[in-house]
Amino acid sequence: MTEEQYRLKQCREDIGWKKWGPYLSERQWGTVREDYSRDGNAWGNITHDHSRSKAYRWGEDGIGGFSDDNQLICFSWAFWNEKDPILKERLFGLTGQEGNHGEDVKELYYYLDSTPTHSYMSMLYKYPQGEFPYAKLVDKNKSLGRDKREFELIDTGIFAKDEYFDIFLKYAKANDEDFLIECEVFNRSKKAAKLHALPTVVLRNTWSAGKNSVIPRIQGLGSHKFKITHPELRNYYMHFDGELKETLYTQNDTNRERLYKSKSRSKYVKDAFHEYIVHGKNTVSPKKSGTKASGHYSFEVPAGGVYKIRLRLSKDNLQNPFGQFDEIMGLRQHEANDFYEATIAKNVDDPDLKLIQRQAMAGMMWSKQFYYYNVREWMDGDPRKIPPPPERLDGRNSKWIHLDNHDIISMPDKWEYPWYAAWDLAFHTIPLARVDPDFAKHQLLLLLGDSYQHPNGQIPAYEWNFGDVNPPVHAWAVLRVFRIDRKMNDGKGDIDFLRRAFHRLMINFTWWVNRKDSKGTNIFEGGFLGLDNIGVFDRNWTITEGASIEQADSTGWMAMFSLNMMRMALDLATVEPIYQDLANKYFEHFLYIAGALHNVRNEEVSLWDEDDNFYYDMFRRPDKPGELMKVRSIVGLIPLFAIETLQDEAYKDLPEFRKRLEYFLSERPKLASLVSRWEEPGAGKRHLLSLLRGFRLRKISERMLDPDEFLSDFGIRALSKYHEKYPYEFRVDDQKFSVKYLPGESDSDFFGGNSNWRGPIWFPINFLIIESLYKFSFYYGDKYKLEYPLGSGKFITLKETVNELAKRLINIFQRNEDGERPVFGKNKKFQTDPHFKDFILFYEYFNGDTGEGLGASHQTGWTGLIADVIYKYYNN
Repeated sequence: MTEEQYRLKQCREDIGWKKWGPYLSERQWGTVREDYSRDGNAWGNITHDHSRSKAYRWGEDGIGGFSDDNQLICFSWAFWNEKDPILKERLFGLTGQEGNHGEDVKELYYYLDSTPTHSYMSMLYKYPQGEFPYAKLVDKNKSLGRDKREFELIDTGIFAKDEYFDIFLKYAKANDEDFLIECEVFNRSKKAAKLHALPTVVLRNTWSAGKNSVIPRIQGLGSHKFKITHPELRNYYMHFDGELKETLYTQNDTNRERLYKSKSRSKYVKDAFHEYIVHGKNTVSPKKSGTKASGHYSFEVPAGGVYKIRLRLSKDNLQNPFGQFDEIMGLRQHEANDFYEATIAKNVDDPDLKLIQRQAMAGMMWSKQFYYYNVREWMDGDPRKIPPPPERLDGRNSKWIHLDNHDIISMPDKWEYPWYAAWDLAFHTIPLARVDPDFAKHQLLLLLGDSYQHPNGQIPAYEWNFGDVNPPVHAWAVLRVFRIDRKMNDGKGDIDFLRRAFHRLMINFTWWVNRKDSKGTNIFEGGFLGLDNIGVFDRNWTITEGASIEQADSTGWMAMFSLNMMRMALDLATVEPIYQDLANKYFEHFLYIAGALHNVRNEEVSLWDEDDNFYYDMFRRPDKPGELMKVRSIVGLIPLFAIETLQDEAYKDLPEFRKRLEYFLSERPKLASLVSRWEEPGAGKRHLLSLLRGFRLRKISERMLDPDEFLSDFGIRALSKYHEKYPYEFRVDDQKFSVKYLPGESDSDFFGGNSNWRGPIWFPINFLIIESLYKFSFYYGDKYKLEYPLGSGKFITLKETVNELAKRLINIFQRNEDGERPVFGKNKKFQTDPHFKDFILFYEYFNGDTGEGLGASHQTGWTGLIADVIYKYYNN
């Protein structure tokens, strides 16, 4: 057992190694929960320009942040290069209305390392020495159409002459209440350069809302120390090392004079350090106390040189805080190496792949954030405050008044998505389970708890609209995490976790059946289901009166959900036989969905097209027959995910399940034809349950493995390349809609500001394709082979196909024969510069032809799946 594994064990014994961590967002401004506007324009209600002056209500933000798990005491960094008009206290980016492809961070920073307990963490922030081009980034992106690439910070030329600082931020825990903080500033320029660094503590403003009568305080103690007194956390001490110029103090209160032309609560307000450092104004408190405080370091770094700052935040008032500082920091880094070698990097020999894995996991660990949002309080407003506008009572999330979130949650990223998204989180838990199964299980149960899941059974989708519909992948994630955890514990599964999740998922399944199967035919609707503009038009919209869309993907997801629930019930039945009845219930649900999808009842047209041998959505109007919308997209691949195999031995050990199942199959012969013959188990004595068998699996796979359709050098495209030459057109009344393959960003804003993909590589779907084919290999063994790629004349097994697809995903990040990483595209700085080329960004999606990263640049949430792909590639 490594030291980090032992710390994780201690966490189960209530020792608080996880109480403090990187729980501070990189951005709180422009979020829904801080939006108190009349029109619900979150992006415009608190802007980046407002953020330095506005005290937030629901959270805090900062660069390289570190806080307790209630975000009461928040630490972060601020910098000034003596050129910028703004003290750099938080990261800059464009809102959805400013960017030509939606909101996007316009900074360069990288998460490099973190253990699950955050006993060691590191990140890199690249800060230009010239004036930061705020206006240029806004103006240039505003001028670009959707057919143009985003204009990034690297494109401004500000890094061209290497006139920038590499700022490495490191954290180590001496114990669970004693934190070592280090900042190393490297000058990459050929000239000496000046920098101001402000390690800052902010106490989250919990008093202005009118709930807390006791205001916490930071009080200076001499020249190199201050004391933090908080009624909920008691005392902490911040120790400063080295040539500290001064300590600065103010209040974490809104500058009302600047924002609202009214009197501020305090003379010393939130933006005091900005005014003091940048403009030289006398805005800091002379009493050396407040609710926001910084150490002020001012120094010059020689050309090619380095400057180091050391701090220590501790529960104790230490007499020699920096005596063993370097030894502890080095030890924790060594322990982090040992931990990852023993877990997710097991059997991975390639140093480059280990680097990719490690940074992917670092991004996932750093993106754990404190999330606080009580919808009822948000709607009603706070005491002592102006009541929110009446429009709020029927506005965004008004049907979610039960929702009261106050937890550490795995986020898609810390800037663009500083809020949870349900189906993203399900994918996060898979790589997380490899290193911290307790946290992965906690995350899955969190969204199923009373403070999250709606009383009607719906799981909240995401903050912008909790009532939207995400693909039902939560049950799949519960099963995967349960199995990963069971394997890590020598076959002992966490039955209590599985039982708790199963019962809450039963309610969610019922919601789907009652709300999204409007006609009771087992063909499901569901809206965009996270697939954004893959469709002909936005499937959340009513295109014409009375019309509806019967969705192949929604129906495929529900078939998958049914099998996931059946599998869970069977696992529970090994301990409590009563669950066999529920296993039969979900087995029958699966068969009825399969029958509807394939038109077993002989009603009109099925969603499987016999001419194209592919699944399509069906558009229905009251006065016309159903019409298939023949778009070759991942919508038609999703039925592949409804796959489960049952080992013959386990099947025979469940007599009630076996008896009911065999009776049902004998009484429903047409439905029975949709599953493998139960009296003839496949390889490994397994039975197969799937929407695809034999012929259909082969036909779907032929399209999927065709380079002229879905198969890219970097995975499976979201839209078939066939539509590049042959765009699909669909007419409704006098409207014409079309779909054309684009390998990168969409050229249409029909689907909203951030809905940018049409044909790129999308990690969640690719991961599920790999998982599904691997399950098929359990049943078919080595006898069933696919031509790979189509047209090559080379036939390989399903398991070999899985490995080939995994390798293509790995190719996105790994150096190719030219020494370049496809994720960086044609950016020579990223590809060749020694101070850039080994720092990876994990994007939201990837160009379907080149593998270049697109969209949110730090979405290490679902793209963090690459760590698990590498693990399984070397451990299957």
